[in-house]
Amino acid sequence: MSDWTWDWNPSEEYLTKGLPPGVVAEIERLATELAALDPDSVRAGSPANREGGLRVFDLLGGRGFISFLAIPRHECVYVSNITWTG
Repeated sequence: MSDWTWDWNPSEEYLTKGLPPGVVAEIERLATELAALDPDSVRAGSPANREGGLRVFDLLGGRGFISFLAIPRHECVYVSNITWTG
């Protein structure tokens, strides 16, 4: 079992305001999967040619994306931005 977790940064209320509940559930599912990657989460998503920093991951087949930071020192994936085009 992974010791890594995930969290919202800034708050969940700020990031998910106005999003459909199904989209929020999918973001939570993706964040859980990213955290399960442990330190490998620093290479998940884009850009593919480097690791670390702000990463981007597609959401629901390209209908949006999440930006996240994977911080090995904290053992945490922080969801930091959501773009939803619907």
